[in-house]
Amino acid sequence: MELEMIGTQSFAAIVTGAVLAVVIPIIVAVIWKVAKKERFTSILAGAATFLLFVFILEKPLQALVVSVDHPVSRFLAANPLLLAIVLGLFPGIFEETGRLVAYKTVLKNRRNRETAISHGIGHGGCEVMVLLGMSYITYISYAAMINSGTFATLIDQMPAQADTLYALAGQLAHLSFAGIIPGFAERLFAFLFHTGASIIVFYACKDRKKLWLYPLAIVLHTALDFWAGLYSLKMINIPIAAFEAILALFGILVFAGAYILLYRKDTDPEMKINHEKAH
Repeated sequence: MELEMIGTQSFAAIVTGAVLAVVIPIIVAVIWKVAKKERFTSILAGAATFLLFVFILEKPLQALVVSVDHPVSRFLAANPLLLAIVLGLFPGIFEETGRLVAYKTVLKNRRNRETAISHGIGHGGCEVMVLLGMSYITYISYAAMINSGTFATLIDQMPAQADTLYALAGQLAHLSFAGIIPGFAERLFAFLFHTGASIIVFYACKDRKKLWLYPLAIVLHTALDFWAGLYSLKMINIPIAAFEAILALFGILVFAGAYILLYRKDTDPEMKINHEKAH
């Protein structure tokens, strides 16, 4: 199958996507730090939480349970509804526990409400940089290989993914600047969800009477990824726009609920004074 060359405009759109995926989270973090006089280490703690609990702990264990061939993985593959639940539970448990651990350890003395959003910016921003940024960086290498004529060699080395790679090559050849918007929109709503979840777990740690917020965050996160799992496993048949709209609405509601019901109501004067003294 002959591959279509990647034109200048499409290549520029891919590079722009890679740059924006790195620059936008940094800009958001800097604006928040300056506006609220927050310590940047709170943001870095959120990023570290994502990297540790997702890539070092969650993903390898999930792959071991779901992807490696053994009786459990075969059972899950034969029961897609249960598989979707498992795919939701892994991020739900690991990422929300990661937030809990961060607030109980490295951030245990930072009780001002801004810490919650700082952590969310770090977590969600790092996810954008890693997932979206790395995807676009990979696309840049693929585009260069297509134009140099070496992409066919890659396909020959990965016959099981040949159809996927051919389809991706076609998408890259017709990618426009408008075409990168949906991916960033999706990450925006995921960013809002992570910030909302960070607020929820923060108050689970700040007030012992609200410890129930921690399992609530797990349930919410599990529900989000369960929905994504159902779609990826083709258990629900709806247009992609409708699927993305539901994810967007979920992210907005979680953030708005956490912000209005928890963050905005936190007017503890002592905490505010202590935060100001720290700077």
